[in-house]
Amino acid sequence: MITGPYGRRVLGLPDAVRACLFDLDGVLTQTAKVHQAAWKRTFDDFLRSRDPQAAEFSDADYNSYVDGKPRRDGVRDFLASRGIELPEGSADDGPDAATVEGVATRKNELVLAELDEHGVQVYEGSMRYLRAAKEAGLPVAVVTASANGEAVIAAGGFADLVDARIDGVVTAREGYRGKPAPDTFLAGARALGVQPSEAVVFEDAQSGVAAGKAGHFGFVVGVDRVGQADALRAHGADVVVQDLEELL
Repeated sequence: MITGPYGRRVLGLPDAVRACLFDLDGVLTQTAKVHQAAWKRTFDDFLRSRDPQAAEFSDADYNSYVDGKPRRDGVRDFLASRGIELPEGSADDGPDAATVEGVATRKNELVLAELDEHGVQVYEGSMRYLRAAKEAGLPVAVVTASANGEAVIAAGGFADLVDARIDGVVTAREGYRGKPAPDTFLAGARALGVQPSEAVVFEDAQSGVAAGKAGHFGFVVGVDRVGQADALRAHGADVVVQDLEELL
């Protein structure tokens, strides 16, 4: 267990940890359920347009194929699970286009409309933990597949607690592979000036936990918001909690 250089808090982490890498949706903010609802509406409409009898997009589908991944990867992986392959399309494709870009655009439009209407809710326990990490002198990066990371952090009111942000915009610009590849978390560690072995990953998605494991990070915390503790452990979580405040 560690305390920060000022001895203010016990964070429940190994001694070697010198920095924190937080996923955003589902770990710090309650936007994961917004994303899941947008994915469901997008995929259900798409599937019904092809086959009115198609099975609906399920919670298991979300957790297995979509959660934590860049939008386009989520589109490809879920549709592949149903034996569907779409052309990639282009960034100009509208939300009704039968392309990977079109489906991804439709999902993002639904998310943005929901966030615009209802704002961003944070997990208060996670905010207390985030503040404790900063008070202990640990630098913080947010690592998220969302291209809306900057706006969500600002709307959540905790931008002052974040030292670096690796989001979907950065991922696309730098050509990083999305989770479960470790690229984005490795970029977060570099941005904070630490080795992977000195950083802890906080993730609620199976793909994100797998990315933490693949990157050989010092510690991987699984955050179980939806009853998938066993799956998070199976994908590489060193410990699983329902809320980050449990670690304090």
